[in-house]
Amino acid sequence: MTLPSLSIVSLLRRLCLLAGLLLTSPAWSEQPQTDLPRLQLGTGIHRIEAQVASTPAQRQVGLMWRKQMPQHEGMLFVFEQPSVQCFWMMNTLIPLTAAFLADDGTIVNLADMKPQTTDSHCSSRPVRYVLEMNQGWFAKRTIGPGTRLTGLPQRP
Repeated sequence: MTLPSLSIVSLLRRLCLLAGLLLTSPAWSEQPQTDLPRLQLGTGIHRIEAQVASTPAQRQVGLMWRKQMPQHEGMLFVFEQPSVQCFWMMNTLIPLTAAFLADDGTIVNLADMKPQTTDSHCSSRPVRYVLEMNQGWFAKRTIGPGTRLTGLPQRP
């Protein structure tokens, strides 16, 4: 019996490390991410406390695994460049509405999304921001396309 070469041992160690990282990442742990930075958004008299998901890992997890979300809270997804953004609801337990926002904060379009589905919900044109709120939040306040939200983070 011979020992594996050092390069194979090194490769196996790296694979084990990678597997460990993947299994402990938020997307695999079935734990909601609740420690994201927050900012205040607004439109008219309505205020929103938004958690900001600005990294690929934060955006990937989003609002997965949440069982509830306070009425005036949401999650703002921030992308580096405007592009057509598409969202789905795999592992998301609460019904949400996505507001696709232009750089100036104007709502381009809204999409109601059902929990735990893989239906794709996309912006009607390139956007840099997407705000997810409890489903019905926008409709109850008659907020829709053309409405402008304030407080978005400055572009790089």
